[in-house]
Amino acid sequence: MKMLKIAAVILFALTGSFAWSAETIKIGLINETTGPNAEAGSYAINGVKTAIEQINKKGGLLGKQVEVIIEDTQSSNPGTVLAFSKLGGDKDIIAMIGPIRSTQVMAASPTIAKNAIPVMIGGTDPSLTHINNPWVFRCRPNDSFSSKVIADFGVSTLKLKKWAIIHSTDTFGNGGKKALEDALKLQGITPVLTQGYTNNSQDFTPVVLAVKKSGADIVASYMTNSTDVGILAKQLRQLGETSPWIGSTSITTDTAITLAGEALYGTYGVTDFNADANAESKAYSAMYRLKYKIEPDVYSGWTYDAINVLAQAITNANSTNPEQIKKAILALKNFKGVEGNYNFDENGDGLSGYNIVKNENGKLVFNKHIEFPK
Repeated sequence: MKMLKIAAVILFALTGSFAWSAETIKIGLINETTGPNAEAGSYAINGVKTAIEQINKKGGLLGKQVEVIIEDTQSSNPGTVLAFSKLGGDKDIIAMIGPIRSTQVMAASPTIAKNAIPVMIGGTDPSLTHINNPWVFRCRPNDSFSSKVIADFGVSTLKLKKWAIIHSTDTFGNGGKKALEDALKLQGITPVLTQGYTNNSQDFTPVVLAVKKSGADIVASYMTNSTDVGILAKQLRQLGETSPWIGSTSITTDTAITLAGEALYGTYGVTDFNADANAESKAYSAMYRLKYKIEPDVYSGWTYDAINVLAQAITNANSTNPEQIKKAILALKNFKGVEGNYNFDENGDGLSGYNIVKNENGKLVFNKHIEFPK
């Protein structure tokens, strides 16, 4: 009953009514509305809400208004699997927006395959689209690309060779760590330290001391949760570690920047979403700031794109049949989103480029976009 209330309240915000009619097109959203990552989940809802409002104002899809039904992951793997099971039982739901957490997508992959409807995901572990699950489509570039950008920027631009890698020990962190080690190996570099930690840690002192002892001249990170980034940043600076830091997308989120404050000044990040990266992201960001009075980030950007990719696929297919929607997603070419131009490959990966940004006094300054061939 509690979940139904959550879904109904947010549905009202998206559509302006409580209509639960077969005359609407239903899309599921598997999202963290409670637990330690609930703030990130609220940004994801903002992206969905914005896209749905635009679509419905233009007349909806196939002559029908669009509804989004939300189930809470409780910021956990078991909660995610349960959420997919619940929404999978609603045969009126034709597609879903899945989590941004790779570990949650991996846990739910068998359930996603069983449900047999398209699921747009934000998890960036490369393996997620290579595990023989034809219903998973990624609306972000995967970490085989981010690791190459991190390694090349640190070695070629910053001219640094003594690397310390900090990573979460979940699916995302382990995958990113391995990809970065491989990318550095191509540069002739073996990290002086590879240090894992458990998500939602409150004390990173052992990690910081290990970095200082290693003699590293650059820190790289693959961290799942933005809150962890904020805590680590403060403790790094408090303990006197001032080496340049380049991180995966979590270092660029509004949550991390707000929590860490000055501790993240001067750091670099690779991110698929940046407000200044392209014309679409500039327009979206201006609209988002006006509507929500906060800065947009990847959490809202990728879900905004996910809804619009689905909408275009449904329109092109002229059908709400899941099999037809799946084929239409794979057929999309040069679809312009706020994260870049989508060209889905046979595995379900839509993007292959990253932006490099620098935190200058709390503002993310766009450096450049790097695109890779798939």
